[in-house]
Amino acid sequence: MKILILSDIHSKTDRIYEYLDENSFDNIIITGDVTEFGPEELFVEILDKLSTYAPVYAIKGNCDPTNADELIEKSSATNVDGKCVNLDKIQLVGFGGSNPTPFDTPNEFSEEIIYDSLNKFNEQLSDKNKYTILMTHAPAYDTKTDTIESGAHVGSTSVHKIIEQTQPTLNLCGHVHESKAIDKLENTTLVNPGNAAENHAAILTITDDDIKNKNVNIQLITL
Repeated sequence: MKILILSDIHSKTDRIYEYLDENSFDNIIITGDVTEFGPEELFVEILDKLSTYAPVYAIKGNCDPTNADELIEKSSATNVDGKCVNLDKIQLVGFGGSNPTPFDTPNEFSEEIIYDSLNKFNEQLSDKNKYTILMTHAPAYDTKTDTIESGAHVGSTSVHKIIEQTQPTLNLCGHVHESKAIDKLENTTLVNPGNAAENHAAILTITDDDIKNKNVNIQLITL
């Protein structure tokens, strides 16, 4: 199975569509910020268009419309926000939006809300018999995936805590554009593919052996 990982599209889709015209994938995972504050019609249009290339699994970002959950449900994509969803033999758990930022964007949540929302899936995330992917827009605090240009860490302490607590196989995130990186938090691999608006993405390749052995074969790419 080959999966394209996208985050922070921010309404800039031309190169993504060109790339998908030339390369095939079994699935597409989007970890938020499909648009730059909407509009709603464009949000749905992008998800529908991407779904013509492969099944799409998505969560919202902090810059998506406030009713993004409803819009994902209306689109051809599968909404993973606040849910546990099966993708073949893989288990997806998602939480969209971010921890508070200085910019007062539409979908920001307190660390308490983020923790409580993800802690509901403690059992699923902790299941060592499953290949579990935690999809979050916000990266885990104090990792290579949440560092801004000044060197400051701006990710979510709650995402960090949940990962330490449950140790899912993989955390796919986004939000911090300049923090395109792969990192580890104990046994969990963390991946921020970078912002797709500037042609950054990642490819996850998973075989049955990978699922059995919890291997993560992922590469950061330029579209």
